Amino acid sequence: MSTLERIEYTDGAIKLAGLLARPAGPPRAAVLVFPTIMNVTPFIEAKALGLAEQGYLALIADFYGAPVPDFPASMGLAVALRRDVDLYRARLRTGLAALEAVAPDLRRAAIGFCMGGQAVLELARENADLALVASFHGILETDRKAPAGGPVGPRILVCHGDADALVPRTQVIEFWEEMDAAGANWHFHSYSGVGHGFANPHPSPANGSISYDASADRQSWAAMLSLMGEVFG
Repeated sequence: MSTLERIEYTDGAIKLAGLLARPAGPPRAAVLVFPTIMNVTPFIEAKALGLAEQGYLALIADFYGAPVPDFPASMGLAVALRRDVDLYRARLRTGLAALEAVAPDLRRAAIGFCMGGQAVLELARENADLALVASFHGILETDRKAPAGGPVGPRILVCHGDADALVPRTQVIEFWEEMDAAGANWHFHSYSGVGHGFANPHPSPANGSISYDASADRQSWAAMLSLMGEVFG
């Protein structure tokens, strides 16, 4: 199994550190992995290693460049980062640039979980140089919608728990309408009775809104791998 390699990069004066998982053979593509609001955790590391086992080079992005001691601390860091959509998107683009620096000749994708799911959708909205993005129990709302008429180049997969209290159906419908108006190529998988954080088997005990669902975790991961196989061959 691949081990994780530290990759340092910056966003202006902010020092960031990603973790890179390399496949055993030549990579099929390069994937940027955006973590949850808690930043890098063993759950996210396992997802990156899982991508490497499937032949992808995977870089876990760093949201904050600062330690996250607990869930309440992560909330403060996330609020500060997302307060300004330009600041937020700039931070996301630095992760993408770090991935490109590691693998300049590979086609790229981005996946994310919870806040990371929102992050990949923000990149899609501004038509980042990505073949596809996949959001797992991600936040769908944004302070800046995709422009009507596009372009939204990346293919989009959203895997969503229908009982997610953080993403009500009104937000879901609004997202569909936004993507249609932008001419996006999107897939939306919704799992009945499934709540927020369904892919995380080790949620923070301080966050009672998260509940793991093994079936939704398996099905969503399989859907992502299927779409990647279609796009990357």
